[in-house]
Parts: sequence; C-alpha cells; structure tokens
Amino acid sequence: MARDYDSYVFNKGVTPNTLSVISSKNRIFAYNAQGLPKQLGVVATFDPSEARTLEPVRGIGFGDYIAELVPGVTDPMTISITRTALYLANIYQIFGYKSGVDGIVRSLRHHRWPFDINQEVVFSTLANRVLADSAVDGALQGPTFLPKDATVEEDIAAMALVTIYEACWMSDYSVSFASDTALVQETVTVNVSNIIAGQTLSDSVVAAAGEDVYSSLSKSGSGLSVRLESGSGI
Repeated sequence: MARDYDSYVFNKGVTPNTLSVISSKNRIFAYNAQGLPKQLGVVATFDPSEARTLEPVRGIGFGDYIAELVPGVTDPMTISITRTALYLANIYQIFGYKSGVDGIVRSLRHHRWPFDINQEVVFSTLANRVLADSAVDGALQGPTFLPKDATVEEDIAAMALVTIYEACWMSDYSVSFASDTALVQETVTVNVSNIIAGQTLSDSVVAAAGEDVYSSLSKSGSGLSVRLESGSGI
C-alpha cells in the first residue's frame, strides 16, 4: 500500500537553525505491521494535551482560605491530529496499523489493537553547538554532543528529545468535504495510556543531510504496542 512517505513528492527538506523550537523540527512516527517506524507526512497539526483536577483543602471556621492544593488523578492524555486526506492512505491506516486490516479500514469499529506514536523534537545545529559549549564549560554533566571545534559543514551528531505515546486508542474521527475548498482534511483524537521518555538520540546520527533522525525504539514482530509485546503482555 503506497503512503505519503513512498512518493518523491514528499521528499524531506531542510529547516532553519534556531534556538526556538519550530514545527518543522517535530517528527511524528507510527509503526507498521512489522514494527518498523515510519515518519508521517502531511500532518497539519499534532496537539497533545492533558489535565488533572487540583482539589482545595479548607477548614471549617477558618474563613475562605485554602490551606493546600492537592493534585488529583491525571486524566488520560489526548492528542488531536489533523492530516491531509490522501487517496492511498487515510488516517485510520496511518495510525491504525494494528487494526487487523489495512485497505478497508473505514470506521473506529475496525480499530482493534492499541498502537504507539513516537515523537522526536530534533535539535537544530545551533542548539547542538550551545549544548556542546555548556558541556565543555562544565555547566552540563554528560557527553559532548557536538565537538567544540566542529564546523557547520562537517557531519555532526544530532540531538533529539524522544517521547513515546504508548498504547494509544483513537476515540473520535471526523472528515469534512466542503464545496468552497478543495483540500480535504481528516481529524482524529487519540487517547494515550502512558507517556514514556525514549532514548535521547545523539550518536551515529547525521543532521546535515536532511535532518534524518530515526527512531531509537527498536520494535519487531507483530507491530503491537510495546506494552503488549513486553513483560507479561500478550
């Protein structure tokens, strides 16, 4: 099945080097049936959000005064995702590799297995250099990710913050076909069972040629969520 990462039209480009995080440095991966990470293209928005209730502690006879705020139970994180609809791959197929069928996924009722999403916020070359300077100066304990004497033209190791959204389920889906616009976009809300930190990428990764940073999470086999493939899972 051809997808948005199979066509030369969606070749990767380069992004500006800034100290501020920019959206083009945010890379989203899903896993195919073989458990291999595939970067998703034509994703218009990727908006994780979560909340928890803070319960106030008060005492009778002490007036309108809050003694303490006690954090309650955290609600499951939700991710709202908007993606351009493609003829050869709808959003169910992109995020629903584990749904048991591929070309005929048309409804949430076809979504049978939880899946993982991998997010990588890739550091710019400029941020890498600042990080390396901090490490050399002793302000940061840890490895030097960029040689202090490296030039911009050299191949340098890229740093990325990796977040794994584990055991996700799609909870709602919508698509709109309007007469006043040609572009069709699909929107899905994903509920996340757990959020874990992936390995921070820094070694054997070249940032100069298209910022090609690949997932450090090794998966194989059925492509199910890590939660189901490890320990006493299925």
